[in-house]
Amino acid sequence: MKQTATYDLEQIHSIINTSTVVHVSFNTPDPSNPFPVTLPMVGVAASFEHPSASLGEPLDIYLHGYVSSRLMNLSRNTAQAAPDSTSPPASTAGGDGGGEGTAQGLPVTISATLVDGLVLTLTPNTHDVNYRSATLFGYANLVTSLEEKVWAMEQVTNSVVRDRWRHTRVPPDGAEMQSTSILRVKVVGGSGKVRVGGPRDELKDLKRDDIRDKVWTGVIPVWECFGDPIEYRGVVQGDGKENRVDSVPEHVREFAREMREQNEKYALAAVVDTSQD
Repeated sequence: MKQTATYDLEQIHSIINTSTVVHVSFNTPDPSNPFPVTLPMVGVAASFEHPSASLGEPLDIYLHGYVSSRLMNLSRNTAQAAPDSTSPPASTAGGDGGGEGTAQGLPVTISATLVDGLVLTLTPNTHDVNYRSATLFGYANLVTSLEEKVWAMEQVTNSVVRDRWRHTRVPPDGAEMQSTSILRVKVVGGSGKVRVGGPRDELKDLKRDDIRDKVWTGVIPVWECFGDPIEYRGVVQGDGKENRVDSVPEHVREFAREMREQNEKYALAAVVDTSQD
């Protein structure tokens, strides 16, 4: 069987940008909590310096969060404690990282996984999952430039629903900008893993007719289903219902339909993909 690992930037960035949620892991300096923290966040692979860069080129990861969140505070503290260029490299407390960060930023790990199928085989040991996953390592820093922050907020918003930013009340007002933080993660390494295909049973089991005659094998395709958009029926006190737009906007309806069809198409194609056999 071929290896499932991939280092193709386009595929890795596509997994990040297709995932509705990514998970961000980091250490904290709290000695009473030795365990890494993992947070679900909304993120997107993009480049402010090179906005026309394709998914196949080096990109940063932008993460959206509240100002008061633990990750944002740690990144802020790391930036404030960073030595200037004339100082020797920062050492971490105890030599174990400890969430102190470095002059490059707060070390983080970003991961995303898309499940495409459940692979049922002759024995429990060979059951598997068709999936796409990406893991990236990098240094997180708060975005302080207003121009880059607004740009990143637009990228993150459009990563949730394509073209959503310009169909809302923009730009964000002062209070919203103050309460929102954006992290830029400079990626220094990572990889992806992809599994496609059907069952891959061992020869010893394939030779046994008694097992093959009674155990069903195959794949249950799995895909994230975007349903038909539903109008919000909440009411603004004394002013009628909040949503006054009668029809679902084209960009919302088409996004849901295209994502549903795209995810289903990939999951079904993964079942018959023999490239890893």
